[in-house]
Amino acid sequence: MNIPPMLQIKDLHASLADGTEILKGLNLSIGKGEIHAIMGPNGAGKSTLSKVIAGHPDYKVTKGSVEFQGKNLLELSVADRANLGFFIGFQYPLEIAGLGNEEFLRAALDAKHKALNLPRLNENEFKGKMEKAMQLLEMDSRYRERGLNEGFSGGEKKRNEILQMAMLEPSLAFLDETDSGLDIDALRIVAHGISDLMNPERSVVLITHYQRLLNYAKPQFVHVLIDGKIAKSGGPELALDLEKSGYHRPSQP
Repeated sequence: MNIPPMLQIKDLHASLADGTEILKGLNLSIGKGEIHAIMGPNGAGKSTLSKVIAGHPDYKVTKGSVEFQGKNLLELSVADRANLGFFIGFQYPLEIAGLGNEEFLRAALDAKHKALNLPRLNENEFKGKMEKAMQLLEMDSRYRERGLNEGFSGGEKKRNEILQMAMLEPSLAFLDETDSGLDIDALRIVAHGISDLMNPERSVVLITHYQRLLNYAKPQFVHVLIDGKIAKSGGPELALDLEKSGYHRPSQP
C-alpha cells in the first residue's frame, strides 16, 4: 500500500512583490517520521521555501502546488497552516519586549487547542509540560518570565524556538539555520532536543550550510537547493560530499 507523503511540493514557483522569481520549479516530498536536510549557497531560496510554506505575505506563489496532510496548503491562512501542524523556526527570531515567554507559549497552545477542539490544559498540566520541555533543552526557570527572546543570545533564541516546538508538537517543522550562532554546547543541546522530539508521526526539515548540525540530528535525506530548485538529493553521505566539493560540484550518482 502506498502511503501518501506528509508534504508534497510540485513545481513550486514563488516571487517577491517586485516580480523577482526566487523559487523556480521546486519539487520535494517528505514522509512521516523523516528528517531532511536542505543545503545550498546563500540566495538559493532555502529561507524563501520555508517562508512560502508558512504563508509569509512578502512572497507570491505563481505556479505549482503544496499539499500538507492531504490539504492544499496554499489555500489556508497562516494560522490554519500552523494549526494543521506546520511549524517554522526562523533564522533570525524576533524579540518581543513585554511579552513573557511563558505567557506567549500559553497563548499559542491555547489557540491551537481551541482551533482543534481539544480541551485547554489546566495550569498544572501546562506548567508540567513546559517544565519537561525546558529540562530537555537545559533551560532554567528564568526563561519562564523573560520577555520573548528579549536580550537572548543567538544560542538562547534558537533553544527557545525548539522549546516552542516541544510545546506545540507540530507534525512538520522547518528549522531555518537553527545552528547559526551556536557554540558547541548549545549546538549539542539544540540538536539532541530535535532528535528527542522526533516520532513516527513527526518530520523535520533542517535548513543549514554546515555538516556539524547533521552530526547530531542525523537526516535520512539531504537535498541541494541551487537557483530556486532542488539540484540533487541523496542520503547523509551527500552532505559530507558537499563539505569537500562545494555546492556547485556535488558528485554524480
